[in-house]
Amino acid sequence: PTITGFLHLGGLRTALYNYIFAKKHQGTFILRVEDTDQNRVVPGAAEGIEDMLDWAGIPPDESPGRGGPAGPYVQSQRLELYGRAGAALLASGAAYRCFCSPQRLQLLRRDALRRQQTPRYDNRCRHLTAAEVAQKLSQGLDCVIRFRLDRGVQPFQDLVYGWNKHEVAEVEGDPVILKGDGFPTYHLASVVDDHHMGITHVLRGTEWLASTSKHLLLYKAFGWEPPQFGHLPLLLNKDGGKLSKRQGDIFLERFARDGFLPEALLDIVTNCGSGFAEKQMGRTLQELISQFEVGRITTHSALLDLEALPEFNRIHLARHIENQGLRQKLVRELQGLVELVYGDQQVHPDVLEKEYVERVLLLRKGHISLLKNLVSSDYSYLWVRPSVSRQQLQTISAEVDKIGKLVLGLLTRPAAALTVEELNRELRSVQKQTRETKYSSMMQLLRLALSGRQHGPSVAEMMVTLGAEEVCGRIHRALSS
Repeated sequence: PTITGFLHLGGLRTALYNYIFAKKHQGTFILRVEDTDQNRVVPGAAEGIEDMLDWAGIPPDESPGRGGPAGPYVQSQRLELYGRAGAALLASGAAYRCFCSPQRLQLLRRDALRRQQTPRYDNRCRHLTAAEVAQKLSQGLDCVIRFRLDRGVQPFQDLVYGWNKHEVAEVEGDPVILKGDGFPTYHLASVVDDHHMGITHVLRGTEWLASTSKHLLLYKAFGWEPPQFGHLPLLLNKDGGKLSKRQGDIFLERFARDGFLPEALLDIVTNCGSGFAEKQMGRTLQELISQFEVGRITTHSALLDLEALPEFNRIHLARHIENQGLRQKLVRELQGLVELVYGDQQVHPDVLEKEYVERVLLLRKGHISLLKNLVSSDYSYLWVRPSVSRQQLQTISAEVDKIGKLVLGLLTRPAAALTVEELNRELRSVQKQTRETKYSSMMQLLRLALSGRQHGPSVAEMMVTLGAEEVCGRIHRALSS
């Protein structure tokens, strides 16, 4: 990736397909940072991209941070290599020095646009003699190195799009491969790096498909064997529009900050695309690796429906809760969220106990999409005792004392069975011992006494979550207020 910003969903999808392809074939997944356009480099972006790949669970085997046998992995640290490559192309006649000024190039561009043509370099300096080049160099004129595009390119077989070829020489001018400051363009840097790093396969965005014939001409000029290329179709919004980076709503940092699990992001960006036998929600990374076949990637754009992300996250969050090791991490995160959100409301120490928080997670498993849902106002009763008066309860039923006494008796029995199923049966039995209170009204009364709210989980689930001692305390306080 370029380091002009943070890692977004499109970049994640490209990295993920490379990762699962490499792991499927016992290969090596390499992160190489493109920073040759120094004017666009964002400080810290390279570290941020690697951090986000680690967070997503698809860490590179070799990278700027990890190092490796083919380093350095930052292109600005490989300038000597590109310089030697440029000199080799100049020596063989496959490249030439261009002395055209930026002003002349701008005039060419304006003239082409005025004629409603695609701007292209007119290859003027291709025809300079050796003597003319030497004279211009002796005058200290600035120059770049351009690659000679030959006509009659050979077709290549793309892993996704099949047989392809683009007669680049007919539609483009000779491209700059080495700039005046010694920095390469993407075309030279990617070819040189792929060769020296021993890259066998390149999976990249479809926007590079038309440039591949140009890159293959470079491989031919060097006498190198090219890797196999596979071009991934575009990742678009569900309406077919481009993913917008302007609002910052597709960057991984945002999803991490909002509490989404990396597994949910990996799942949704593969589910909306192709490469697998069927669409299936809830795939783990290991399942993605085992089921992936590059030949199953279609050329259709992948339409990403981010509105479905909470449902993907719900599935993966439930799995985390089921896993004892991962559940302990969620317990610690939830304890931190409770202190952050309710810390100024005199949270009782008992509600931060590991056993209590774990019980909350297990009972709400499958009901919540994000961990932070559990600190929303709907669940405030879990962390802060409600303030409910006897008068409020009496507006629901005049039998408030009798109901309270029966429920307290139920919970203080020596063998009180505090399972949701058992409590539901017992509460039905309690209601039958009242004279005029309907079951729905009794549930409304108990829910209000326990949570201070009219809506929420079932009363039996509330009681199991809070525990017998806390439920009895809340009923006592409500009846005596």
